[in-house]
Amino acid sequence: MHTNTLAGMLADLSASRYSCRELTQSFLERIAKYDANLNSFITVDEAGALVQAEEQDLLRAKGSHGPLSGIPIAHKDIFCTKGLKTSCGSKMLDNFVAPYDATVVSRLASAGAVVLGKTNMDEFAMGSSNENSFYGPVKNPWDETRVPGGSSGGSAAAMAARMCAAATGTDTGGSIRQPAALSGVTGIKPTYGRVSRFGMIAFASSLDQGGCFAADARGAALMLSAMSGFDPLDSTSSETQVPDYTESLGERLEGLKIGIPTQFFEDGLDERIATPVRQAAKELESQGAYCVEVALPHLSLSVPTYYVVAPAEASSNLSRFDGVRFGHRCDDPKNLNDLYCRSRGEGFGVEVKRRIMTGTYALSAGYYDAYYLKAQKTRQLISQDFENAFSDVDVLLGPTTPTPAFKIGEIVDDPVTMYLNDIFTIAVNLAGLPGMSIPCGFADGLPVGMQLIGNYFSEATLLRVAHQFQLATDWHQKIAPGYA
Repeated sequence: MHTNTLAGMLADLSASRYSCRELTQSFLERIAKYDANLNSFITVDEAGALVQAEEQDLLRAKGSHGPLSGIPIAHKDIFCTKGLKTSCGSKMLDNFVAPYDATVVSRLASAGAVVLGKTNMDEFAMGSSNENSFYGPVKNPWDETRVPGGSSGGSAAAMAARMCAAATGTDTGGSIRQPAALSGVTGIKPTYGRVSRFGMIAFASSLDQGGCFAADARGAALMLSAMSGFDPLDSTSSETQVPDYTESLGERLEGLKIGIPTQFFEDGLDERIATPVRQAAKELESQGAYCVEVALPHLSLSVPTYYVVAPAEASSNLSRFDGVRFGHRCDDPKNLNDLYCRSRGEGFGVEVKRRIMTGTYALSAGYYDAYYLKAQKTRQLISQDFENAFSDVDVLLGPTTPTPAFKIGEIVDDPVTMYLNDIFTIAVNLAGLPGMSIPCGFADGLPVGMQLIGNYFSEATLLRVAHQFQLATDWHQKIAPGYA
């Protein structure tokens, strides 16, 4: 069952080849077998998942089920899930049980999805390797000495090891696309505002966006169709109508114009990544699309811009964790100042502290204009680059990451090198555009991801290109040895 796609599982359930409970039980057994080693889950809700599955069996028997009825999924532990611990990968929230569901959680539940549990992540979504979690690093199923990517590394690894049919994630600077590439699965980050952020614990509010992982583009389309749409509880939620993302998957690519940003293939890109990405572009050309070079002249400024804007917003968002209202509280505080200092000092990890301090500095009275204001102006230049590119092309194509998955511990103490791992993904968040990563080859046995970037609210086009590529190739069908 686990080797099937999400769409294939839906077909099997409709044909009564197995029940929702049997499907859920099979994934729970895989989690029990494999996850003690991979560490991709923080919480597994076996009892709750089986109850949900049985409810879906009853709804299917009555013919009143939803579009994802009985599909076992996992949620990144950044989405509030009523009655389950929502830790955000942090000691600060290790004791926090959410009293309500995030909109993403409630919409997928309404669609009939069954929640297996909550996945591991970099603390407060700050990281590119899933080594910054209070619960320990997640291992990559393709090579357990290597990282799965981050911050949604738990979801990506769980999907790569086929311990769920699909999983949610969030993407602030590449945190869906980068782990999707390093773990060999399909991951999509929609346009900013396409998916509600209500109940999604904030890192950087102008950049954060929910999305999903699946084995293939059709599975991602089914998930995204259920997750998306206007939410009055989220002031940044878009009222743009949501299409059925599966409807246009079968449309051919003749006449599609693909832009290849020259800056994506300059120094710094590992040739083991560049070669399969170029071959993937040729495959799309063989299907009737044609490729042209485009320029994103301010791409090199995206990393420094991001690492001013994101920490600034994080320092504000994380100020609420003060040891008073919820979350970790130090023992026997001497006074209010001691309560604040020790609760935050004990509750936050090294990377979160680094970003809070960076953001607070950038927002301070003497440096706001020099850093934060200048970063916002540069952000507009980056957005303008994309606007210019999309005046000539329909989709942008390039690598998702500059290298294959690196070893656990290899660069954890080198934050600059770690930050540069997101060089190809960060600009998409700064502009608020949709992007996705799909498997397109291997580099010394490790997955390689191709990134597709679209204009605002063009998720359907990205999914169509990905689907047509996956019809002609089998990279997305590969499962890590030992997990097939």
